[in-house]
Amino acid sequence: MKCQRRLWLDSRGFSLTEILVVLAVIAIITTVGVPAFLSYWRAATLKGGSQELRTILNRARQVAVSQNTTVCVVQGANKVQFLTGGCTGAVWTGPGTDGGGWFALQNGINITSATANVVFNFMGAATTGGVYTVQNPMDNATQTVTVSLPGRITIP
Repeated sequence: MKCQRRLWLDSRGFSLTEILVVLAVIAIITTVGVPAFLSYWRAATLKGGSQELRTILNRARQVAVSQNTTVCVVQGANKVQFLTGGCTGAVWTGPGTDGGGWFALQNGINITSATANVVFNFMGAATTGGVYTVQNPMDNATQTVTVSLPGRITIP
């Protein structure tokens, strides 16, 4: 009985072979999974930036309606600003803006526009429509955000 008990006590733990097999499985899963995760992360960052810009543009539309005025949306490299009373009007500051009235997009997302600044009228329609290009700086992938004349903001 004593001999059996000693064998049982001496056989605890994992062998080197078992540990190496587990590490090999983890390495294979990581090798396959990391590229897929990075691809998903880049796509999700771009989509999130586009949705964030759409939300900001909808906010400009809401400000135009609620204040019964026109709101011009001016864009910088990775930020957006509202000017009430037209494109030469006063800078609107409110929730979500910094001291200069800028909404900054998260994750370093860049915005460009080939068209003029979008202007919403007091009814929420866009007197000047436009197309914004949202660019992810990690892989330079782009997505467009379109503002149509009726004021509808879409991401294709």
